[in-house]
Amino acid sequence: MRKPYFRTSADAPPPLRCMAQRIVRFEEVDPLGIVWHGRYPSYFEDGRVLLGKQFGLGYLDFYEQGIVAPIKQMHADYHLPLRFGDEFSIEAILHWSDAARLNHEFILRNAAGEVTTTGYSVQLLLDSDFNVLMLPPPFYEAVRERWRAGELT
Repeated sequence: MRKPYFRTSADAPPPLRCMAQRIVRFEEVDPLGIVWHGRYPSYFEDGRVLLGKQFGLGYLDFYEQGIVAPIKQMHADYHLPLRFGDEFSIEAILHWSDAARLNHEFILRNAAGEVTTTGYSVQLLLDSDFNVLMLPPPFYEAVRERWRAGELT
């Protein structure tokens, strides 16, 4: 069992989750036919975008409220290779945080269900002048209230 990427408090609601399906394209592999390590951030992005769309937490949702959410950290752990033509899933998981940030975890699995890659990203929330927000903005706080009440699934 690997160490969790994010600590969670006992009173935090369960993480929000979504699943995307993909097939490894030719342009994503190196000369050995395996996915080049630099492609994994775009797979993580696929998961973040889908999760944002599903729960109303997409980049444009924040932007329309005058909030930007740049990536502060990103990390990947490679367990098994993906190869050209492989079908795989991207599970995106948003973990609760009391801070004004988005903590995403990612689990990629091949068609056999084996974990091939895990990782995470952290996005800070900034105002339109690029000042770091210390508290979640009202728009995000309203979503968090619905999340805590169990209304987001």
